[in-house]
Amino acid sequence: MLGQLHIKNIGIIDDVTVNFEDGVNILTGETGAGKSLIIDSISAITGSRISKELIKSGSDMALIEACFFTDSDNIILSREIYQNGRNICKINGKMTTLNELKTLGEELIDIHGQHDNQSLLDVKTHINLLDNFAGEELQKLKQQYIELFTKHKEMEAQIKKKYGDEQERARRIDLLKYQKDEIEAANLKLGEEESLIERRKLLMNAERIAKSLDSTYNILNEVVLEALGEATKEMSGISELDEKYQSILTTLNDAYYALQDSSSDAMGEIQKINFDQTEQTEIEERLDLIFSLKRKYGNTIEDVLKYYDDMAKELDFLENSEEITNQMKEELSLLDKDLVKLAKKIRKIRMDTAKTIEEKINSQLQDLEMKKAYIKFHFEELDTYRDDGMDNVELLICTNAGEELKPLAKIASGGEISRVMLAIKTVLCEYDNVATMIFDEIDTGISGQAGKAVAEKMKIIGKTHQIICVTHLPAIAAIGNTNYFIQKLPEGEKVVTKIKRLKEDETIREIARILAGDDITEAALMHARELRK
Repeated sequence: MLGQLHIKNIGIIDDVTVNFEDGVNILTGETGAGKSLIIDSISAITGSRISKELIKSGSDMALIEACFFTDSDNIILSREIYQNGRNICKINGKMTTLNELKTLGEELIDIHGQHDNQSLLDVKTHINLLDNFAGEELQKLKQQYIELFTKHKEMEAQIKKKYGDEQERARRIDLLKYQKDEIEAANLKLGEEESLIERRKLLMNAERIAKSLDSTYNILNEVVLEALGEATKEMSGISELDEKYQSILTTLNDAYYALQDSSSDAMGEIQKINFDQTEQTEIEERLDLIFSLKRKYGNTIEDVLKYYDDMAKELDFLENSEEITNQMKEELSLLDKDLVKLAKKIRKIRMDTAKTIEEKINSQLQDLEMKKAYIKFHFEELDTYRDDGMDNVELLICTNAGEELKPLAKIASGGEISRVMLAIKTVLCEYDNVATMIFDEIDTGISGQAGKAVAEKMKIIGKTHQIICVTHLPAIAAIGNTNYFIQKLPEGEKVVTKIKRLKEDETIREIARILAGDDITEAALMHARELRK
C-alpha cells in the first residue's frame, strides 16, 4: 500500500506530506485546490509522463517521493523533475530509469481516471482488456505467436527485398560479381599488410642499415677484438697466480667470443642486404591495392574477407533465386499453418474467458444500479495476421431490456461508462496483485442511487485493497475510512495547497458541505450523519 507521499513544488503545492491508511482514503475539497495535482504526482512517481509546466512557478525543480509498504519490504520511490526536462529517478535511493520506475509502479498502483473512461470507448483497447483477464496460459501462447509472427514478417520482407524487382535484382547481381572478382583477384592473405609494411621499412632504410652494420663490423674487428685479444694475453700470464685473475680472464674470453659472434652476425646481415627498387615499387603498389580494398569493403583485411564471404553468399542467393524462393515459400507456408493454429488456440481461450468475465461484470453492473444492462464481447475472425492474433474484439453493451447490443460509444452515457469501468476494475482486482487502486473523480455523471451503489462497491473493494479516491459525491465521501480535505490558503503573497486529515466531526461537516455548499445547515449535517452510518 501507499504509506506516505511527499510533494514539493508541483503547481500550487509548495511542500506537502500526506500519510495514507488501509481501506478507503477519500480526498475532497474545493475546485482548484489541488486534488488533481495529488493524483498527477502519484502518476508521476509511478512512471507516467509529467509536464515541466507543472513545476511551481519560480522553482528550478519539483520533487515527488512515495513510500510503499509491501509484504516483504518497504519501497521508496523518488523523482526529481527539472525545468530543463531532466529527470532523476530513484528506487530505494539507487538511481534508475523512468521505464524501470514505470514497470515497478504498475505493480504497486492501478490508477483510474476520467481518461480511462475515454479509453474504454476506443475499440482497440477491448482486446487488451480481455487478455488481461485471461491469465498466464494466454500470455505464453501470445509470446509464441509473436515470435512466429515476427519471423513471418521478416521472411516476407526478405523475399520482397531480394526478388520483388527483377531489374534491381539484376543490378545487384552485376555489382556483387564485380566486387567478388575484384577481391578474388587481389588474393588477400591475413597478416600480409603487416609483413609488407615491415619489408618496406627495411627497403626504405637499406643504405642507412648497411652503413651502420659495416661500421659496427669494422669497429669490432679493428679496435675492440684486437684490444680484447691483447688484454687476454696479458691476463693469461698471471691467471695461474690467483683465482681472481683466472675469473677476469674467463670474462674476457667470454666477451671476446661473444663480440666475435656479433661481428660475424653483422657481416652476415651486410651480405643479405640487396636493395631492389623493383621490389619496393611492387610493395608500394600492393599496399595501395590493399588500402583501396579496405576503403571500399572494411577497415582491415579480415573485414574485407568477411565482406567477401557475406557477399558471395548473397550472390549465390540471388543467382539461385527461384530455387531459394520456393524453399522460403515452403517455410512461409509452414509458418502460416503454425500461426493459424496458435491464433485458434488464442481465440478459444479468449472466448472461454469472455464468457466468465461477462458473467462477472454483468453481476457487478446489477449492483451498480444498471439492472437491465449487460455487456458482451463480440468476436470477429480475421483472415490476416496481427501482432496479437487474428481477432477483432469489441465490448458491446445493452442498457435497456429488449434493445440490441451496441458499441459503448453509441449508447452509454458518461455515468454509465464510469460504472462499466468500475465493474471491470472490480472484477480485475480479483485477478491481479496490485494493492492500491486510485480513482480520480469516478463519480463523473453519477448521482442519486447510482452514486450510492458506486460508493458501496468501492467500500467492498476497500476491504481487500487500499483505495485513494478524489470525489465530489457525498455518498462516496461518506465511505472513507480516512478522509482528507484539500484547500488553498494564502501564505504571504502566494496561495498554497494544504492537506488536512479530518477527524470524524470534521468529516461529517465536509460531507455536509458537499451536500449543501458552504452554508452548512443542520439538515445537511443530519443527512451527512445518515450517509456515514
